[in-house]
Amino acid sequence: MIACLFSGGKDSTLAIHKYVKNGKDVDLLITMDSRNEYSYMFHKPNIEFTKLQAAALGIKQIFAHTKGEKERELDDLEKIITKNNVTEIITGATASMYQKKRIDDICNKLAIAHVSPLWHIEPVTELQEIASDFNAIITQVSAEGFDESFLGVQITSELIERLINLNMKYKINLTFEGGEAETFVLDAPLFKKRIKVKKFRKEWKGGVGKYIIEEAELTDK
Repeated sequence: MIACLFSGGKDSTLAIHKYVKNGKDVDLLITMDSRNEYSYMFHKPNIEFTKLQAAALGIKQIFAHTKGEKERELDDLEKIITKNNVTEIITGATASMYQKKRIDDICNKLAIAHVSPLWHIEPVTELQEIASDFNAIITQVSAEGFDESFLGVQITSELIERLINLNMKYKINLTFEGGEAETFVLDAPLFKKRIKVKKFRKEWKGGVGKYIIEEAELTDK
């Protein structure tokens, strides 16, 4: 059983595409819904709508709940991996040793493979690939230099230029692995249908801006 730790953001979605491009299939999506808004491991914004992405991909999804307690949340993931006889797990890790090491530890313990197609990818290269082939929007920002104008905006060549300027001025991580921003994929090459956002709202609290999807549906491409 080949599984992907799937958040619905640009990284895990791109990781699936790179894996499939190499002639392999993904059998299962594992999505962890954390009760902790500030989980160290798991993506939170708009996580409920990953169910639409799973349907668009045509891949079975396990949507699991976790309290999101530091370190203990990894036990919840390990149980799912074990229960489903996963032999290989794909992640969208790009640079964070904190996340990669913990998945590596689980995989070593269970004697299964950890595949990270994006590990140490050049950030602008990744963003350009997303801009070229995907419709991915920014759904959360939480770093100096970001403002409400970034929320809900698709990653395009124009946005990449804005991000590069922010990187030069504020040293943000361009892959967002430091938590600077979160994303959500509305369409991708492997999607059989695209996701249309029908209703959303924006929130801004204490330096954190959120684009919250309230209603969405699958539509024909």
